[in-house]
Amino acid sequence: MKAVLEGLRGGLIVSVQAEATSVLNTPEAIALLARCAAANGAVALRFEGTARIAAVRAALPEMPVIGIIKCAYPGFEPYITSKREEIEAVAAAGATIVAFDATARPRAGGMTVPDAIAAVHAASLLAMADCSETGDAWAAVDAGADIVSTTLAGYTQATLGRDLPALELVALISVRHPFAVCEGGVGSPEVVGAAFTAGASAVVVGTAITNVDVLVRKFAAATPRGTPGP
Repeated sequence: MKAVLEGLRGGLIVSVQAEATSVLNTPEAIALLARCAAANGAVALRFEGTARIAAVRAALPEMPVIGIIKCAYPGFEPYITSKREEIEAVAAAGATIVAFDATARPRAGGMTVPDAIAAVHAASLLAMADCSETGDAWAAVDAGADIVSTTLAGYTQATLGRDLPALELVALISVRHPFAVCEGGVGSPEVVGAAFTAGASAVVVGTAITNVDVLVRKFAAATPRGTPGP
């Protein structure tokens, strides 16, 4: 699996997503967006949900796929692949890499960061730790995460309002881990370049590329007629 990491180094990872009410929110449409991203330079793809992961794996059998499951649990803040059974489901769907919430916050079911990494490795896959700050990142490094990412910076109570992308966090992670990923708030090619300059091994871009609904609304809002209704 280390060869997979080297294949991602220096490249663009596209997070292929669609809003819940979007006409693009079907496994088939997501797979088409994935094929477009792969054909135009993405070195890996990130998806939520087993149906989407499976659809993309069928369409792009050789493409590295980062898989997650998003599920909110009452009384707990983590919602990205926060249970062992979700890791197992992502693995069974065909992911190459499993990303999970690597913050210090308690998870439904009691899984810890070392538990999550062990479960991913037991499936012979790479573990991607989605972190929010240095404490998360250092714990993930110590627990043996294969990839340490800034995904949750700005999305936890402790980091709300911070400037994104979290380039300072990327720089710090890159000193302590050989594969730091910048994810979150990457909105232009110039920012991609800045992330690599800061020390990123790879960069994830999502909304700025694949969330067509958001992009259309932004442009529509700049017109005299404003944002169209549903």
